[in-house]
Amino acid sequence: MTAWENWTLAHEGLIRLGGFVGALVAMGLWETLAPVRPPTLSRLTHWANNLGLVLLNGLLLKLLLPVTALGAALFAQRHGWGLFNHFAAPPWLALVASVVIMDLVIWLQHVMVHAVPVLWRLHRVHHADPDYDVTTGVRFHPLEILLSMGIKIATVLLLGPPLLAVVAFEVLLNVMAMFNHGNVRLPARLDRVLRWLLVTPDMHRVHHSVADDEANSNFGFNLSWWDRLFGTYRDQPRDGHLGMRIGIRKFRDPRTVSWLPGMLLLPFRGGISGYVINRREWEDRQDG
Repeated sequence: MTAWENWTLAHEGLIRLGGFVGALVAMGLWETLAPVRPPTLSRLTHWANNLGLVLLNGLLLKLLLPVTALGAALFAQRHGWGLFNHFAAPPWLALVASVVIMDLVIWLQHVMVHAVPVLWRLHRVHHADPDYDVTTGVRFHPLEILLSMGIKIATVLLLGPPLLAVVAFEVLLNVMAMFNHGNVRLPARLDRVLRWLLVTPDMHRVHHSVADDEANSNFGFNLSWWDRLFGTYRDQPRDGHLGMRIGIRKFRDPRTVSWLPGMLLLPFRGGISGYVINRREWEDRQDG
């Protein structure tokens, strides 16, 4: 391994924690100074419950899935598994291509959890948040986190990415998710330019609309290319960013959608419905 790879392995935890805390603090300050939408709950209540779920997810991952994506990349490197461990490529190309491919996999995963009703039940914990802010970007049910980590590890084993690419992607995943879930707005001209490459807060906020057709658009978290390429891009919500409703129509009770016990039980509420992404005609509701 190179010196950079050795240093990355030794400090991976600190690198990821630094990216998480840095993005959380920066976006939290930005939201305080220039919020787009008024909150429905106090910030203390909202942050305490959402970040409590993050802490619980971290503990469960340590207990139930001790193998990380970086550990999988190291295993693949030592055993010659994966595309970039089998075919030689310039280091810079392997790094960039690995990050782009992993970004596409996360986009496909996001489409999948909207398309499969039983997986949507897990993912609706993320969508049910009535206050779209930086903490919404890291609010996921533990079962979805385990599913996501399993997909990520499988991708790493098949791809054989450089260790630096895995760490860079993990940091990007956290930082960009918190950025594009921020209750903030970029200047309109900057937003239009930036979203040709990256997902902006205004672009992703559309995805959290209660309207089915809007919720099933703008699936990207980092690169905006995939939504444009696959026809799921939507420029703006029909009612504007202040007029649109955030969340899921069926679940509005704060005890269900904003408190930690309710979030953990949310996937198990109600019966399996016909809600799928490829429905021919959208109903005027989002449930399931």
